[in-house]
Amino acid sequence: MAGLSLLFAASALLLAAAGAIPPPEEAARMARFVLHSCDWGALATLSAQEGLRGRPFANIFSLSDGPPGPSRGSGVPYLYLTDMEISVQDLEVNSNASLTVSLAQTPYCKRHKYDPQNPLCAHIIFAGSVVKVNDSEAVLAKKALFSRHPEMETWPKDHNWFFAKFNITNIWVLDYFGGLKIVTPEEYYSVKP
Repeated sequence: MAGLSLLFAASALLLAAAGAIPPPEEAARMARFVLHSCDWGALATLSAQEGLRGRPFANIFSLSDGPPGPSRGSGVPYLYLTDMEISVQDLEVNSNASLTVSLAQTPYCKRHKYDPQNPLCAHIIFAGSVVKVNDSEAVLAKKALFSRHPEMETWPKDHNWFFAKFNITNIWVLDYFGGLKIVTPEEYYSVKP
């Protein structure tokens, strides 16, 4: 078993050295890399729905921190939301949430035959709140989201879509063996993916 762990560790270090992903000792860079590599995430709210009130409720949302391509991400997870959506109704009562993104949704983990639970198939957990963006930031959010999710432009106008962002207060990175790494928002925003 120790030999297998060493093999996984060696392969992760080789991939990081080759520039495929940030090295394990750069957790803030890894968090930015994973978010920018992902097109969707699992958003968990506290349910405000009858029969589920106060219980965790997770749902999938498309997201983007900027147009695709290296060094194009802002690190801010933007979302395109409508009040008609059940999780958004939860957020109207309590805007606190957590957001998980994982390289499992990219070809990276499949290519390396990493199960989504394998720490080498990096995932990031953000805690914070979801808020509507102001008009000037809506321009950035629109460019970030519509460049990755062009279908959004054709969604029904009568659903009153709006741009929102996930305000990050806490970040946990699982990208290697040995448990979660804590990254501060200041560390996160000061690096480029």
